[in-house]
Amino acid sequence: MISEVRTRFANLFERAPDGVWSAPGRVNLIGEHTDYNNGFVFPFGIDRRTWVAVSLREDRIARVASTFSREVFEYELSASKPTDMDWALYPLGVAWAMAERAGKGFDAFFVSDVPVGAGLSSSAAIECSIATALNDLWQAGYSKQELALIGQKAENQAVGAPTGIMDQTASMLAKTDCAVLIDCQSLTTELVELGLSNKGLVVAVIDTGVAHRHSDGGYRVRREACEKGAAIMSVTSLRDLSADDLLRAKNLMDDLTLRRCRHVITENQRVLDAVAALKSGNLSEMGKLMLQSHASMRDDFEISIPELDLAVETAMSVGAIGARMTGGGFGGAAISIIEESKLEELGRSCLQAFSNQGFIEPNVFSVAPSDGARRDY
Repeated sequence: MISEVRTRFANLFERAPDGVWSAPGRVNLIGEHTDYNNGFVFPFGIDRRTWVAVSLREDRIARVASTFSREVFEYELSASKPTDMDWALYPLGVAWAMAERAGKGFDAFFVSDVPVGAGLSSSAAIECSIATALNDLWQAGYSKQELALIGQKAENQAVGAPTGIMDQTASMLAKTDCAVLIDCQSLTTELVELGLSNKGLVVAVIDTGVAHRHSDGGYRVRREACEKGAAIMSVTSLRDLSADDLLRAKNLMDDLTLRRCRHVITENQRVLDAVAALKSGNLSEMGKLMLQSHASMRDDFEISIPELDLAVETAMSVGAIGARMTGGGFGGAAISIIEESKLEELGRSCLQAFSNQGFIEPNVFSVAPSDGARRDY
């Protein structure tokens, strides 16, 4: 990919790039919709990445292009946000968010093998790759955690997706063979070794092929319900509540708001319990927690879809230790922890199950925990 992105850059911009940077997509093992509630999440960077070749210009113009579209998008670095630029809002939004320490303009070309719309955070991979590149080229001096916040600002304010900090933090800080426990309130992180390969296990992704977009209304409505619940309970965020508070909440909230809040409150505890289970080598408990998480997203948060439910059911029927939908919901992918020897069977079973229901063909593949954003050339 490094050679490809350099060649494509040179063919389009008629000069060699100053360098190549990359960042991974991510799989979230557990902890969904908890990040913007200041809670806990437990993702890892995957071995599917976005690469960007970049060269500085002599003016203040930023031009970005990619294999995703034929158009070259152009933006002049300024205090004004870029608008109406499709996928280019992600990298140009990052450039805008870094304007305080911006240097010269730049040309950039992106190549990626992170599936778009699958809940594997292709957007954060774009944001973190270009943020790392510009941080180096502009000698801006931001830390990796600061770059994650810049990526989130771009997604929230330039793209208009009200996402939390999980995706960018995972993409920036990921390490091989580890998942990252993130406290989204303090922004502290802990690398937790997974050790799945030593046990002959893999994380399998079942991409339903149903694309989702965080900037659509379903995500925003869920976030608003959580904020409403926190206000009713007179706390800053749902992070400040535990399962013990749910009885009082039941007397104060309407049923819908209660269920939205119950998911987040119980999901926070499931993340901590899952980390403890992994540290003690109790994968059976980890699997149970994944299934509980999926049921909560399906029933209380109502962000699953029939394809995701079928993916989870099929994975468990093949012998997975645990399975759940991952990502923001309303489409995307499910994940399962399964023996590597059963991966092909899982693929066949999913194809058959989806065909039987008249769903589009899913894509089943494994991912490995990999390093975060870096310079590759």
